Amino acid sequence: MIYHIRQTTSTNDEARDARYRHGDVVWAEWQSAGRGQRGHTWLCPEGLNITFSAILEPTFLPAPEQFLFTEVAALALVDAMRDYGIEARIKWTNDLYVGDCKCAGMLIEHDLRGANLARSIAGIGLNINQREFDPSLPNPTSMALAAGREFDREEVLRCCIDHLMARYAQLEAGDREGLQRDYRARMYRLGERHLFRLPDGTLFQAAVEGVRPTGELQLRHDDGTLHEYLFRQVEFLIEGRDPQPAGEH
Repeated sequence: MIYHIRQTTSTNDEARDARYRHGDVVWAEWQSAGRGQRGHTWLCPEGLNITFSAILEPTFLPAPEQFLFTEVAALALVDAMRDYGIEARIKWTNDLYVGDCKCAGMLIEHDLRGANLARSIAGIGLNINQREFDPSLPNPTSMALAAGREFDREEVLRCCIDHLMARYAQLEAGDREGLQRDYRARMYRLGERHLFRLPDGTLFQAAVEGVRPTGELQLRHDDGTLHEYLFRQVEFLIEGRDPQPAGEH
């Protein structure tokens, strides 16, 4: 069921209420404290885009494999945007890009029960009809800018939910290899050599080769060696853009 509310601190906060159960979606027109990755805020002008959280209960999924749930959410958004003629790519770990511009972001939060997940919240912000952005943001875009037309927000939301449940069913059925294969095929900059930065400021060039089921990004360095990085251990740099972490607003 979709719960459409006027305002909340963040849809992920609201979705923690026990009254929401598996398959429910909280859609808010305004978030006073929307969150992105790394503690950054997510900005969303009222009436132009969608911010929502989907509540799922993947009790079958071991905690070390929780990244597969992130893959489910990311692939669902790619699938939905493709329905509208927009080719998006997944920028590890939590963003959707059209070209070199960010169109959507996710914040995934889990509760555990023993060794497995108990309750997972997929918080999603998708830029739909916004055409003007805060100039301090490094590289935003929207579906409207990508496609040259406006969209019915509720229709897009329902399309995203349909694809989310379809991808979730794929995970529940045990098709981990299929999810991994599809996620890799839709990764941003797959196989391309680009610039990356380590937390200490070191710059290096490498090519994205894939991602492990446990979430590590696999980068092939110029010397031919393959290195794996966890979230926060490496940063994409986008040439010609302000080199800030592009996974957040």
